[in-house]
Amino acid sequence: MSAKKTAFYGMFLALALVAGYIEQLIPINLGIPGVKLGLANLVTVLMLYLIGWREALCVSVLRIVLTGILFGNLVSICYGLAGGLLSFVLMFILIRMNCFHVVTVSICGGIIHNMGQLIVAGFLVSSYYVIYYMPVLLIAGFVTGALIGIVAKEVGGRLCIHISKANYPK
Repeated sequence: MSAKKTAFYGMFLALALVAGYIEQLIPINLGIPGVKLGLANLVTVLMLYLIGWREALCVSVLRIVLTGILFGNLVSICYGLAGGLLSFVLMFILIRMNCFHVVTVSICGGIIHNMGQLIVAGFLVSSYYVIYYMPVLLIAGFVTGALIGIVAKEVGGRLCIHISKANYPK
C-alpha cells in the first residue's frame, strides 16, 4: 500500500474517531440507554459508496476497536463489533443489489446495528428479557439511520466530485 493511500485512509479513520468523540460530548439523553446518533457510521456509509468495501471494513473495525480502547472498555468493543459488522454486511449486500437509496441502506444498517447489539446484550446478561427492548431499538435505528443516510447523501454527492478532482489514490 502506498504512503498516499495509507494517509488517505488514515484521514477517514481520524474523521470517524473524531465524529465518535464529538457524539459522546453531545448531551443527548432520551431516557433510552445506549441510543446514539451514530455519527461515526457516516464515515462507513460514505466509504462503502465512494471507495470500496475492503477499505470501509478496515476503517470501521479499526474505529470500533480504537474507540473502545480510548473511550470505553472490552464490553463496548464487543457491542460495537457485533452491531458494526452486522450493519456493514447488510449495507454491503444492499449496495451490491444496486436498487436501494443511500437513505434506505443507512436505515437498514442502523436497525441491524441495534439488533446486533441486542443479541450481544442477551448473551452478556444471560437473559432473553432484553428482547423487550427491541421496539425501542427498532425505532431508534430507523430514526438515526435516516438522519445519517440523509447526511451521507448530501456529503457523498459533494465528496464524489471532489474525490474525482483530487485524483483519489489508486
